[in-house]
Order: sequence, then structure tokens, then C-alpha cells
Amino acid sequence: MTIDPQALVKVVVEAAEDKKAYDITVLDISRISIIADYFVILSGRSTTQVQAIAEEIIKVVNEKAGLVPRQEGMREGHWVLLDYGDVVVHVFQESERQFYNLERLWGDARVVGMPVNL
Repeated sequence: MTIDPQALVKVVVEAAEDKKAYDITVLDISRISIIADYFVILSGRSTTQVQAIAEEIIKVVNEKAGLVPRQEGMREGHWVLLDYGDVVVHVFQESERQFYNLERLWGDARVVGMPVNL
């Protein structure tokens, strides 16, 4: 089963919203990096919520696209990274998100509107 990056972004965002993720930002980094096509950056209010959001994304993406990400940070629950290749998901607690400020770091990226207009 294959899924294009834009469709994968939509699945990720919908799964995150189901677990009440907030401040969801999608960056199109395809023109400025070979790392991925999109970064999905979002926040949860606690370690438990960050872990629940990440687990929901993993579950739903696996169900709909058959993909399993490389993942980091699940145990700590401060910043969970889910790497699906073309789409990299960053699930943050707010303090971690402000500290690392990926939106500023990747300031040359195009911010994709919500709902995802790709």
C-alpha cells in the first residue's frame, strides 16, 4: 500500500486532532531540504497527551497506509519524533517546542494552511 506525502500529512493531522493536539503547523520543506517533504509540528499539554497523540498517529497511519515510523522520544514524552520518510512528525510539549523553535529554524519553509491545502 502506498500513500503520497500530501495524503499522509492529512492522515497525520486528523489523527492528531482526534487526540486534541493543538497549534498544528505543517511546513513544506521539499524545496529547501532532502530530509523530507513535510514537517508536521504539533503540541500536547502533558507527557501523557504527547504520548497518546503519537500513539494515535502511529496506529492510524499503520491502519490507513501500512506504514510504521522510525520513532524517538516516546518514553520521555517531551518531544516525540515520528519519521515516515517523506513526512516527519514532531509532537512536542509546549516548553520543548518553544525551546527548539523548529518553525524559526526552518523559517524558509512554506507554511501549509489548515485544512491542509497542498
